[in-house]
Amino acid sequence: MAKTNPFTFLQQVRTEVKKVVWPSRNETIVSSIMVLVMVALASIFFMLSDQVISWLVQMLLSIR
Repeated sequence: MAKTNPFTFLQQVRTEVKKVVWPSRNETIVSSIMVLVMVALASIFFMLSDQVISWLVQMLLSIR
């Protein structure tokens, strides 16, 4: 593996960072809201699944 000196490495890093396309403020807000909605839906789904499984186990074991 060829070693590069730190100066060359930093130049390459700056060149690559210039190629990055950063999201706009609006895209960031919309994506964040979508993530929060999906987290809420997933938490509701897992809560309901847990309740159903708990009820089934209680019925099978007759611990009511």
